Amino acid sequence: MANNKGVYHARWEQSFVRIMTPLEEFIQRQTTSGVLLMICAVIALFIANSALYEKYEHFLHTYAGFVIGDFKFQLSALHWINEALMAGFFFIMGLELKRELLVGELASPKQALLPITAALGGVLIPAGAYLVVNWSSGSLSGWGIPMATDIAFAIGALSLLGARVPKNLVTFLIALAIVDDLIAVAVIALFYTEHIDVVTLIYAAGCTGLLAAMNLWGIRRPLPYAVVGAVLWAAMLASGIHATIAGIIVAFVIPIRPKFEPQTFIDRIKESAHKMQKAIGDTPDIIHNNRFRSLVTALDDGATLAQAPAQRLEHMLHIPVAYIVIPIFALANAGIPIDFESFGEYLENAITVGVLVGLLVGKPLGIVGFTWLTVKVGWAELPAGLNMKHIFGVGMLGGIGFTMSIFIADLGFASSPHDLLMAKTGILLASAIAGLGGFCWLLLHTKKPSEPD
Repeated sequence: MANNKGVYHARWEQSFVRIMTPLEEFIQRQTTSGVLLMICAVIALFIANSALYEKYEHFLHTYAGFVIGDFKFQLSALHWINEALMAGFFFIMGLELKRELLVGELASPKQALLPITAALGGVLIPAGAYLVVNWSSGSLSGWGIPMATDIAFAIGALSLLGARVPKNLVTFLIALAIVDDLIAVAVIALFYTEHIDVVTLIYAAGCTGLLAAMNLWGIRRPLPYAVVGAVLWAAMLASGIHATIAGIIVAFVIPIRPKFEPQTFIDRIKESAHKMQKAIGDTPDIIHNNRFRSLVTALDDGATLAQAPAQRLEHMLHIPVAYIVIPIFALANAGIPIDFESFGEYLENAITVGVLVGLLVGKPLGIVGFTWLTVKVGWAELPAGLNMKHIFGVGMLGGIGFTMSIFIADLGFASSPHDLLMAKTGILLASAIAGLGGFCWLLLHTKKPSEPD
């Protein structure tokens, strides 16, 4: 179908015409990802409490890999998901953090201070609450579980309120959750590593140095980074440090500056347009016009080089990570067999209680308390249009700990299936209550733009 301007459209192409800012694109994808996460979590729970549970468990513990001579590399399906696929999630998270640090909410120290202190409160108080509850139980290794906020679920819940929610509140939540995740990554690297193989860690350091050198040499194509990044991932896996950290490292060394500055690119577009106009004048038949096709190809290559590699990769990989990797993670990790007759005992377990108290009490208390204190001492101001009721709603949504909390639980209780079950029960229950509670709170304490204050 062609319009009167000579533009051909299939019906499905119409949705790609609207241009979104990086923030709008990020919010839209996180919102959809949150819905998919919810659906996959429900499916996993259904499978875990049905006749399919044995097949589900058998599949997750089926090993796959490759053998070359005497060398064998095999992981269970669950480990491929949690160690390999989730490296992609950490890579995207690293790119988002890098963007926020350079040009986003965390770029200015004054802007960054409020979400950073809020995130610190949302990490320290929940971890402390868990330790207090479990101090005499001996289950202290789960202290990192209530630290994390699931950004997809939290933004998904916030977006359901539509225009009621000030845009500043969304950006505050995004910045807070990104800092929160960065702290969680540091905690995983420092405190959830059982052993370290120094030799393979040296190899990992060498790969990191090579990646940094590639950045300095001006290499902007993604393939070299992917190859060295894969070697880095394998070295990290062998070293004992969680392999997903490789995703963060690669994200931080991907070039953030494009090859062409905007004005240079614009000048080249004008020059190419003039040449294309001349080429099409000589041979109007586009199919047989090799000169025209060559110019279009060169323009396409130039458009790629006019974009920052980090931003291009974030745009390209965000959809598969948000719509495939994270839902698969939910399917593999949210399958909790619930014995309803013993559910009361679950709620009496110190690990379950510690996670519930950390996420439902510690999170809002830490986020709101540290935000209030930062504003009170004059270090920062609340963003325009926000008040402490908004912050309390975000604090409640911060209690949605799904993805990173389950990830940390798997590391903390890998050798104790019963304790892991208790931790996951607490995570799912707390996330459901926090999401519903935060949504209802903000629904009651926000107004549509057309409503008078």
